[in-house]
Amino acid sequence: QVQLVESGGGLVQAGGSLRLSCAASGSIFTINAMRWYRQAPGKQRELVAVISTGGSTNYADSVKGRFTISRDNAKNTVYLQMNSLKPEDTAVYYCNADASSGPYDYFRNYWGQGTQVTVSS
Repeated sequence: QVQLVESGGGLVQAGGSLRLSCAASGSIFTINAMRWYRQAPGKQRELVAVISTGGSTNYADSVKGRFTISRDNAKNTVYLQMNSLKPEDTAVYYCNADASSGPYDYFRNYWGQGTQVTVSS
């Protein structure tokens, strides 16, 4: 089993910045793609950003140019640097990853528990 634990959420004024972290632990052999999702009240969960093992990234149009996803493979950690935050960025942010626990194990998809980000106007 693999556990994902997010940190770094909080309350910030519009225009401010936050950095989210997500550390993976447990029985980890390798981690493939790592992602950040978010879910605002009354809305569906949406993909915010994804990063491959090699560092290739993709972003939702709504956050391009403001958010940066990165990862430290040695620490099994993914980050989301959020700049120029807007009230519409308010949501619970979830970490997601594809990980295997052994050389012959298939990849499973894991979720963190989520961290609240609130942007005040």
